Amino acid sequence: MRVAVSQFATTLDVEENLATCLRMINKVAMCQPGVIVLPEFCNTLFCHTQGGYNDRNQAWHQALAIDGPFLLAIAEQAHKHHCYIVINVTLRRDSLGDFSPEQHNDVINENISITSCLFSPLGELVLHVDKQRLLGHENDFFINTSRVSELASTTFGKFGLLVGNDTMTFKPSRELALQGGQLLCNSISTFARDQSHFHDPARACENKVFLATANKIGALSSTNSLAGVGQSQIISPEGKVLAKINHNEEGFVFADIDLANTAIAPQNKRRPDGTDLFKQRRPELYQALTLPIKKEAHAQYINDDNVPETANVAIFATYKSNEQAIEDVCFYIENNLSDIIQLPELFFIADKTITNNTEQLADIAALSKQLIIQISSVLRPFQYVCTSLVIDGAHQAVLISEQGLFATQQQLHFCQRYHWTPLGDALTLVELPLEQGNIKLAMLTADDASIPEIVNVAALNHVHLLLVPFEIQEPGEVEYCLLSRAAENRICILAASLEQSFAAGCLSVDLPSDNVNKNANKKKAKLQKSTGFIANLCSGSTLISESQLAKFTGYINQPLVKHQQGKITKALVHPIATCTKYE
Repeated sequence: MRVAVSQFATTLDVEENLATCLRMINKVAMCQPGVIVLPEFCNTLFCHTQGGYNDRNQAWHQALAIDGPFLLAIAEQAHKHHCYIVINVTLRRDSLGDFSPEQHNDVINENISITSCLFSPLGELVLHVDKQRLLGHENDFFINTSRVSELASTTFGKFGLLVGNDTMTFKPSRELALQGGQLLCNSISTFARDQSHFHDPARACENKVFLATANKIGALSSTNSLAGVGQSQIISPEGKVLAKINHNEEGFVFADIDLANTAIAPQNKRRPDGTDLFKQRRPELYQALTLPIKKEAHAQYINDDNVPETANVAIFATYKSNEQAIEDVCFYIENNLSDIIQLPELFFIADKTITNNTEQLADIAALSKQLIIQISSVLRPFQYVCTSLVIDGAHQAVLISEQGLFATQQQLHFCQRYHWTPLGDALTLVELPLEQGNIKLAMLTADDASIPEIVNVAALNHVHLLLVPFEIQEPGEVEYCLLSRAAENRICILAASLEQSFAAGCLSVDLPSDNVNKNANKKKAKLQKSTGFIANLCSGSTLISESQLAKFTGYINQPLVKHQQGKITKALVHPIATCTKYE
C-alpha cells in the first residue's frame, strides 16, 4: 500500500481552503496512493497559543457541517482517485453527544469540535474522531471528546486516526495499537519540531505500528508570527523514517508499506529478543493512571524547597568482567566525586545468556553480594551507585550507598532474556538524600523503561529522576522512546547500557536507488553505535507566549541530552526543573 502525507498552508477563507485541499489531493493522486493524509485545521486558521478568532461566532462560521459541501467535495475526491483520504477540520455539532459534561456552558448549537475524518474509496465517511486533548486557546472555542478512539477496518488493514498533539503522550496511540491498529494517521498543525523529531517515532516504535503525520506550513494564526514547521513524515514500526519532507514548504511525500507483514500484524508485537511487548504489559501496576487525580496535583508538581537545583551524575561503563569489572568501578569511585553513578544492567557480565544456567546464576548471585560489599566500602557519604544485580534469585535494580544496599527495585515486566526471574508487584519510590537536598527517584531495569505506562506512574508520583540500568535492544529505544518519556513526563533520566551496534541507517530515510554507491555492496556493512544517555530538562512552559518567540529554538520541551561515550560520561542534571509549574 502506498501512503502519502501532504503539507500546505490555509487562511481564514473557507472556500479558498477547499480549493487548496482539492488542488493538493489532485497533485498527490498522481503517485496513486492508497491513502492520503492531510494536516489539521484544513478548513481554517488556528493556533493554540494565540487563538485566531475574534469570538465564538467567528469560530462557528469557520466550522463545517459534516454533510456540507466542503466535506462532500473531499468525499468525491476519494471516490475519484479510488483512495482513502484523512482530513482534519472544525465541525459544528448539534448535541453534546460524547463530549465532556463540564463543557456545556454555551448554547448547544454553538458546540464545535476539531475532527479528523476518513473517507473511503467509495466516497463514504467510514470514521471520524474528535480531538480529545485540547491545548491553550483551543479550550476557548472547541469541545473535546471523552470517547475512546475507534479503528476503521479497510481493504489494506486497520487504520486509526490521531489528532494534533495526540502523539505528545503515549496514551492515544497505545489505545489504538491495543485494539489492533496497524497504520495511525495523524493530522497536526504545529510550529514546533518535537513531534517529528522524537514523539512520533517513539509512538511508532513502542507500539510496532506505521505512523503517517501531515503538518501545516505557513502562518498558523492571523494574530501572531508562528508558522507551521512542516516536516511531514511516514515512520515504520521500528521507528525508521521511511519518507520525510525536510522543510516547511508546500508538498507531499509517500512510502510503500505492507500492513500484511507478519512482523507488524496485530497479533505479533515482538521485541528483538522475542518478547511480546503487549503481553509484557501488567495493567494492575498502572492503576494510578485510571484513578481520579486532584486537579491541583495533576496541573503542577509540588514545588519542594528542599529539591536541589543540580545533581552531579555520571555513567560508567567498564569493558571488563567479573571481579575485574568491580575493581574498575571501585577505582572510578575513589577518583571521582559524582553524586550518582549509573552502571549498565548486570555490568560485570559480558554474556547475559549465562544467566539461563542455574549453576552460573548462583555464581552471579554470589558475585552480586561481593559487589555490594566492595562498592559500598569506597563510597563517600551522599554518594550512590545504581546497577542491576541478582539477589535472592531475582533480577533487580539496586542503589548502593556507603552503608550497603540502600534501595532495590525488582524487575516488573517479563522479558525473554531474563525469563527465569520472578517479577515485582510495585514501583519503588526512593527518597534520596544528597548534600544539596533531597530528590525522589525510581529505578527501572531490563525492559521496564520501555513500557510507557510504568514511567508515567513514576511521574504521577512526582519523581525527579529515573535511573535506568538496561541493555539496548533496538536503536529507537534511545533515539526516540526514552527521550519522549523524559519530555512527556518532565523527568530527568540517567540510562546506562553496554554499547550496542546496529545496521547503519536503520532509523534514517532510505536513499533513492540512483544515489546508492555502486561499490557499497563490496564493502563491509557499516554499523552505527547506540549507547545510553543523560537526559536533563530545560525550564519553561509548554506553551509559547509572544514574548518568548524571539528566543524560540524550534522545540517546546526538548530534553537536553548528553550521550554516553566511552567509559565515563558526566553531567549536571536539574531536578528542580521537574517541579516547574504549568499554567
